[in-house]
Amino acid sequence: MLKVTSISRRFGDHQVLDGVSFEVEPGRMTGFLGANGAGKTTTMRIVLGVLAAHGGTVTWDGAPVTGAVRKRFGYMPEERGLYPKMGVAEQIGWLGRLHGLDAATAARNTERLLDQLELGHRAKDRLEELSLGNQQRAQVAAALVHDPVLLILDEPFSGLDPIAVETVLGVLRERAASGVPVLFSSHQLSVVERLCDDVVIISGGRVTAAGARDELRERYGTTRFELVVASDAGWVRDVPGVRVVDGDGPRVVFELDGRPDAEQVVLETALRRGSVRGFTRVVPTLDEIFLEAI
Repeated sequence: MLKVTSISRRFGDHQVLDGVSFEVEPGRMTGFLGANGAGKTTTMRIVLGVLAAHGGTVTWDGAPVTGAVRKRFGYMPEERGLYPKMGVAEQIGWLGRLHGLDAATAARNTERLLDQLELGHRAKDRLEELSLGNQQRAQVAAALVHDPVLLILDEPFSGLDPIAVETVLGVLRERAASGVPVLFSSHQLSVVERLCDDVVIISGGRVTAAGARDELRERYGTTRFELVVASDAGWVRDVPGVRVVDGDGPRVVFELDGRPDAEQVVLETALRRGSVRGFTRVVPTLDEIFLEAI
């Protein structure tokens, strides 16, 4: 397990990270979310030893992260870093050997990954001959070729079309299912919502929300409800302690506004007035949680 505890970092007088703490557990995919400049990439670089923290600790399985341990991590930076004039399979295999694999294992892993990522037919092409989306898939393969014990991916879905996103998702899910902790950032919240088990939201260098995805949805979704009746539901606006946020005709979405049992009043009133076709608590999307948390 990766554990980040109270790490801080400054650039000059600017406090980029201020007491950032979270965990990435084995076999779970953790979405690391934040606006541009929130501190995501800086945090990842500290975990990888590219930057030093000015305070706090980073541990792996309870021990400080050393250079030997980091060599076993897999990292995909947001900026593409592969050599454009080098063959795809050639350089991925070479990167595998840099991580300590023998030539045969590196070649075998490269072939398997390129097939999984649907790049097998481009294995001998130079990177610059690939589309930007296929270059992104090659970057994913480079992060995975040495069978890392931890995966850290900075915007892995950038530039991918929906079909390519599904291909990469399948590969990442497979790694997580084998027990590998996966930490990834992405601005595509719909993808994160489908993929992640846990979520960490950072804003202004501080963690503003963290936990299992479903737990966060429960935590942020306790006061909003949807009512569907047979006739017009405009009367809900007049119920004390209720604020209507959406709705037209027989459907209305409302949230509690100061009275904890107001949803029961709405339901009882609706039943007295006629047929109730639906009454549910609205579970927020990750987009809504993200906006509220930052």
